[in-house]
Amino acid sequence: MTLTLVIPVYKEHLRLEHSIRQIVAFMSEEEAQGVDVDVVFVDDGSPDASAMIINTLIADREDPRMRLLRYEVNQGKGFAVRTGVLSAGGEWLLMSDADLSTPLQDWRRLKEALDAGADIACGSRAVRGSRIGKPPPIHRRVLSRVFNLLVHLAGVHGFKDTQCGFKLFRAEPAKILFERLRTRRFAFDVEMIAMARDLGYRVAEVPVRWDYSGHSTVKVFSSGGRMLLDLLLLAMRRCLLGRSA
Repeated sequence: MTLTLVIPVYKEHLRLEHSIRQIVAFMSEEEAQGVDVDVVFVDDGSPDASAMIINTLIADREDPRMRLLRYEVNQGKGFAVRTGVLSAGGEWLLMSDADLSTPLQDWRRLKEALDAGADIACGSRAVRGSRIGKPPPIHRRVLSRVFNLLVHLAGVHGFKDTQCGFKLFRAEPAKILFERLRTRRFAFDVEMIAMARDLGYRVAEVPVRWDYSGHSTVKVFSSGGRMLLDLLLLAMRRCLLGRSA
């Protein structure tokens, strides 16, 4: 069994060494249970030393299962995940944020949903059974509630948390979906879920553990405005196509 971990990276130089130590430990744990894990880091045009740090840490470990993809100009989280997914070789693909705010070991919870017949399992901080350790500040919680309301208005129904950065895919549907994905920035999850349902894939929402890391590249005004614009464009495209999810 093979699992590819896809990690988008943007201005994460302060936390990368700690995260990579955790990733290496996770790889060893899973290998002991018969799962071969490889890792694709995708640096989304970071202006800091993120790419250099990743390359140095990978070189120090001399582990061919870890690699870095990078492009010079920032394109957005959706584009970074798409780049990683389309280059991945595992039977299962696990998307995780670089801060590892959800423990990697929770992938087993998502795998249970795939074993039960789902094609995609989305980690959720909002369904029964989820555990929030350190919560985000109040303004981010308010923004999240507003965003979820707009997701519903955009025609994506039945999901309480589309934006958790911890998702597990079967490889074939993942590559089909991300090949078609148009949203490049933070609202890409919404388009991916809507498209998956349109194509008849089963999407499950699974409770996970989560801690606010204290650092996010989602800025309340600039990123929030772009997310709302992306949602509006998605809603318009789906309306023209006569679709709802």
